[in-house]
Amino acid sequence: MPTISMFYGIIVRMYYAPGEHNPPHIHVYYNEYTATISLETLDILVGSLPRKQLRLVQAWAELHIDELWGNWRLAMNGEMPYKINPLQS
Repeated sequence: MPTISMFYGIIVRMYYAPGEHNPPHIHVYYNEYTATISLETLDILVGSLPRKQLRLVQAWAELHIDELWGNWRLAMNGEMPYKINPLQS
């Protein structure tokens, strides 16, 4: 599962396999926490993150939502998703 972005100790990844299970989502890792975040609502589907890190991921995702959806389409075709710029301070 390639890493598509990293910022503030947060790692964001997306599987690339045809037929990856819906709903569209990203995988987020922070220390011992893991979460699956919906691209549709930007809410946690599975897992947990500290509130601050969740807010950072949601802010980043809002800024890059078009790129995330583009990556999801690539992933559904079995193509590797591309890197997305990290959240900048």
